[in-house]
Amino acid sequence: HDPLAHYRHHFIGSDTPVSYLDGNSLGRPLKRTADDVPAFIRDDWGGRLIRSWDERWLAMPQAIGDQLGRAVLGAAPGQTIIADSTTVVLYKLIRAALAAVADPDRNELVLDTENFPTDRYLVEGIALEEGLTLRWIQADPAAGVTVDQVREATGPRTAVVLLSQIAYRSGHLADLPAITAAVHDAGALVVWDLCHSAGSVEIGLDDAGVDFAAGCTYKYLNGGPGSPAFAYVNHRHLPSLNQPIWGWMGRKDAFEMAAGYEPAAGIRGFLSGTPAIFGMIAMQGTLDLIEEASMAAIREKSEKLTAFAVEVFDVLLAPLGAELATPRDPARRGSHITVDHAEFTKATVEALWDGDVIPDFRAPHGIRVGLSPLSTSFREVLQGMEAMRKRLQA
Repeated sequence: HDPLAHYRHHFIGSDTPVSYLDGNSLGRPLKRTADDVPAFIRDDWGGRLIRSWDERWLAMPQAIGDQLGRAVLGAAPGQTIIADSTTVVLYKLIRAALAAVADPDRNELVLDTENFPTDRYLVEGIALEEGLTLRWIQADPAAGVTVDQVREATGPRTAVVLLSQIAYRSGHLADLPAITAAVHDAGALVVWDLCHSAGSVEIGLDDAGVDFAAGCTYKYLNGGPGSPAFAYVNHRHLPSLNQPIWGWMGRKDAFEMAAGYEPAAGIRGFLSGTPAIFGMIAMQGTLDLIEEASMAAIREKSEKLTAFAVEVFDVLLAPLGAELATPRDPARRGSHITVDHAEFTKATVEALWDGDVIPDFRAPHGIRVGLSPLSTSFREVLQGMEAMRKRLQA
């Protein structure tokens, strides 16, 4: 009954007994990638050598960014580019957003207590650099940030709001369009972290009027460990964009090597140093599959996978004292669930890994069950959660 079941066979390891429930941290590689990488080394790098910069590589960050925008983000061309790590991209976006506000009375940055550590650390550092005030939203760890909380936290002093569309612990799916509208009602700008949503839920950045967004490509986009992140800047901000890390590749003519920095027009001005071309190879295959399958179908399967995981949880784990730290409504969660139990530790997960069941651990006592719609089977979910039950019964 799974219309996307045949996509699973595109992934390396899908024919093994491993129950892989951590695709929300690192996606499986495609079989195609095992061919694409040596072909890149042999033909582009080894065959065309430095000529490949002019022939293909210089255009790749924006070409792949446009495909990502079209297939995954709901973004028109010219607004998305592949560049740097998520941390560096978020830094650029937050600083660019602050520069775009350019109002000395707006000196507050809004973020939530349950956001991913990088996001919190970055905003704390930027606030220290710029003498800004932090306004914290006290998010429910088992849920996430609500529209009402954003409205309460924002006002005439708010400059920028940074939030994640999906809470990395609980899997709570924020109401991106409504929260974006609430931030704009307060006269501020919003930066969205899409690391746990890109490739697992429908996003619609343009329709929601989002200002800025960033996300990684090694989770549901299967780019591989350390594959470069993406940056989205709404077209209305691009003419006056002022990102803080000036590098040669972001200049209007990178190979002119002239004195003084003049940013390239449009989203290309968001580049800094030499793009990680090698790190972009793997994600191209996944973007092709996503366009073929459609994000609507992928999201439908994601909801069914998490619904099944919750059903199995109720039967196998809840009677043993486990608690579900994830919203029960499929429309309010992303593509992972978190199961809490006082006896769950890092050692528990290590023991599961030794038995070829691979979820991940989030302190103090949560196990995240990550379900990547194109590569995860329902059988894997059942096998993995049966193994969790056996650990609790041991």
